[in-house]
Amino acid sequence: MPNNQFKRGELYSVINGMASTAVARRLQKNFRQAGLEITIEQWSVLYHLWKEDCLSQQELCNRTFRDKPSITRLIDNLEKQKLVKRTASKEDRRINLVCLTEAAKALQDITIDLANQTMSEALVGVNKDEIETVKSVFQKVYDNLT
Repeated sequence: MPNNQFKRGELYSVINGMASTAVARRLQKNFRQAGLEITIEQWSVLYHLWKEDCLSQQELCNRTFRDKPSITRLIDNLEKQKLVKRTASKEDRRINLVCLTEAAKALQDITIDLANQTMSEALVGVNKDEIETVKSVFQKVYDNLT
């Protein structure tokens, strides 16, 4: 059987989805145990803002692979928690920039530490070569489909 034929129980998206879901659940649990009331989805938005603050909503859509309604809802909830604020772009007033508040900046180190802890838990028994192989395969799959 050619290597690109589906075998029962070996569908790559299912295996990847199971692992991704397990990591997300553990990270959410670790956030809650640390007393943090943010979701994984909210954290992903904050993560991109920590890398580059004051991004447009469209840029956040692109970087998080979410649609506009999803990003709008996430930003609305982050605003309610006083973790981000929207400001009109000086170059184009039609564009809203999403900027971090000091409260959000204070969460960066602890949440990154918790994410690293979670990945350490997830990767017990997985060596560096195996990690690099998985990264390479998923990058090729992504590149083939974009």
